Amino acid sequence: MAMDVQVELKRLSAAGKLVFGTEETVKLLRKGKVQRVLLSSNCDPLVRSDIEKLAGLAKVDVVSLEQGSEEIGVLCKKPFGVSVVAVQ
Repeated sequence: MAMDVQVELKRLSAAGKLVFGTEETVKLLRKGKVQRVLLSSNCDPLVRSDIEKLAGLAKVDVVSLEQGSEEIGVLCKKPFGVSVVAVQ
């Protein structure tokens, strides 16, 4: 999926539609409240496979980003790296 990641993340973050972290994303996937999941380029392979399995069951798109977790954290104005982002 081609998208300007920086613009998209800022827009969604301002709208309050982003959820950060594996645990929160998994909870929302199980409840069917996620439209799309974004994974950083350096996301842990075990986390990646778990998220992809759950997203497949929920019929939710998983987008692998070129950016690493630190860069995604900066784009989302977080003081920490972000490997998993759910879009509600």
